[in-house]
Amino acid sequence: MKKALLAAALMSAGVVAHAQSSVTLYGRLDAGLEYMSGVPTGPANGAATGSGNRFKAESGDWGTSLWGLKGVEDIGGGNKVLFQLEGSFNTMTGAGPGNGGLFNRWATVGLSNDQYGTFTMGRMLFISNGVWDFDPFGQSNWSSASLVRSRNWPQSSNNVAYQSPKIAGFDFYGQYALSNATSWNGNGTTPQGREAGAQVTYTNSLFQVRGLYDEIRNPTNGGLWGGAVANNGINSANTGNGVFSASREYSALVNVFLGQFKIQAAYQAVRSAGATGVAYGQPTTLNHEWGGVTWQATPAAALIAAVYHVNGNNGAGNATIYTVGGSYNLSKRTLLDLQVATVRNSSNANFGLNANNAGTSAGTDNPLPGHAQTGVYAGIQHSF
Repeated sequence: MKKALLAAALMSAGVVAHAQSSVTLYGRLDAGLEYMSGVPTGPANGAATGSGNRFKAESGDWGTSLWGLKGVEDIGGGNKVLFQLEGSFNTMTGAGPGNGGLFNRWATVGLSNDQYGTFTMGRMLFISNGVWDFDPFGQSNWSSASLVRSRNWPQSSNNVAYQSPKIAGFDFYGQYALSNATSWNGNGTTPQGREAGAQVTYTNSLFQVRGLYDEIRNPTNGGLWGGAVANNGINSANTGNGVFSASREYSALVNVFLGQFKIQAAYQAVRSAGATGVAYGQPTTLNHEWGGVTWQATPAAALIAAVYHVNGNNGAGNATIYTVGGSYNLSKRTLLDLQVATVRNSSNANFGLNANNAGTSAGTDNPLPGHAQTGVYAGIQHSF
């Protein structure tokens, strides 16, 4: 009898423990077809000599293909232990993130309390990705990251982060990533310099506003300048891409909710410091702004229009992306997507629709200076 009672108690304890913890497998697959004009031609490591048109299969135009695991354990007293593992891949080829590691987007563990907020440590999307909520195209491949050459897309290792609970409509989020070098900001002995940022958001039923500050240090010398931009444009994105890779960024963002319509706008000031001997045409500061509107025409169909603009100093010129598109939900998990876009460059600028590194070689995929680039893609995306 005692053995039976003990067995029942152990079984009950197992059921309770199972109910207090959970692990979820999730993911997203994005694939489509893309046409683009104004694509540079010529040697991959030399200056482009012409331009042409390209039709190709593409993964990740509407959103990154990814898969991951996340879990939570309730340890009582309103406290929970959290983890998240997430990596990206190419739906068209099946290739994973390669040198970025299996979980190149998220690898975090932390603690959460309903009253005090959430603390996490590990690798995570850098806080500059916080513009996602205010981008009409949700940081699709042709959107707010394009004209700052992926400055708003990076991941960050050695990071500690804190997310506050929401109080009277306000919440705070901050990150601090260590360089892991003997010099606090970085000295060339580690692949990442110090990175940090903070954002404050206010949300109500009519609008949402966010102020965001972040900085990325050059891992070579710990400075706020990414080094000279080589003409062939094949330098590492974190060491040779000028203001686009190491700098401070100040962002003011707003969403306005008007029934079926959502209006979004943003301004970003990107500023480097300590740059010397910078060649003419290589910017050390950027002013970046965008605006757009989403019309949720039906519960399944959304139409989007947006304009993105950047202006660089030191003769770098300016560029503007004009784009329209939309999505149609076949179900709660599957949608069809379409986007048409064109980027118009001033005489010295060569920004592309994709978030390419700076440079003028064919290998960068940037159009010829002063030339336009136009594209259209259509695809399907499934989440699980």
